[in-house]
Amino acid sequence: MRIDEYFGIKYPVIQGGMANIATGEFAAAVSRAGALGVIGAGGMNAETLRGHIRRCKELTDRPFGVNIMLMNPEADKMAEIVAAEGVAMVTTGAGNPGKYIENWKQCGIKIFPVVSSVALARRLAALGVDGIIAEGCESGGHIGELTTMVLVPQVCDAVEVPVVAAGGIASGRQMAAAFALGASGVQIGTCLLASVECPVHENYKEAVIRARDNDTIVTGRIAGTPVRILKNPMAREYVRMERRGADKMELERFTLGSLRKAVADGDVRNGSLMAGQVASMVDEIRPVSEIIEKMVREYENIR
Repeated sequence: MRIDEYFGIKYPVIQGGMANIATGEFAAAVSRAGALGVIGAGGMNAETLRGHIRRCKELTDRPFGVNIMLMNPEADKMAEIVAAEGVAMVTTGAGNPGKYIENWKQCGIKIFPVVSSVALARRLAALGVDGIIAEGCESGGHIGELTTMVLVPQVCDAVEVPVVAAGGIASGRQMAAAFALGASGVQIGTCLLASVECPVHENYKEAVIRARDNDTIVTGRIAGTPVRILKNPMAREYVRMERRGADKMELERFTLGSLRKAVADGDVRNGSLMAGQVASMVDEIRPVSEIIEKMVREYENIR
């Protein structure tokens, strides 16, 4: 079943739960545009998340979700809040949502964990999740090693629940490719960074628009915590420190607050500009509705 039919939304498109970016207002804008908006709880505490959920409800009566990074020290509280507030779905990352599944299901919440491997997809499907988001390493932020082209068809073959393709999707052509691989929908993030409604600093948006095909870099590979961001002086220095053998604590101190520097302050030299490889396909700032509608129109013309 396609994701639009599954959630009762207009388009088979889910918005990525981008930490420090995907606010309640932003998720509402995406849901009003016909996709499934997702509040990114990364960078929030539990009560802040509750406020964003309620704000989203004020702005739209359409379905929306919440992304919870399970390594968050308040993940247990967040799990209780999404159950109490009755969101449509939860996406998860950085951990196993197994202990929350029964309660969420009793509340009618659909569970779509993000995975970067077939083995993890199988394990989570066996726990009773409702769907899987298979995210390739083309995406921005925390990534795995497999590309979307390789990961998605293998996950589709391995599980019997709907699979959403994520990573490297910013056009109708890429959306069509995802469906050809067996996906039931797509998740997008980078192309929405350059939307009118996205709350990131204008400097961040302009950096995405200026990006060329080779302008992302993966930091943290040596430490085992790979993150894809746009190249800038901070990113290059981080990689140099890694190669010199800097320990994890030194690297964490170096990047402390770097995402907020980019998102809130517009510091494109020292901030962490999380973005996927499709940043080079984003060429202007447009309303969310136009971005999504153009992608879907192109997809429909292809199929």
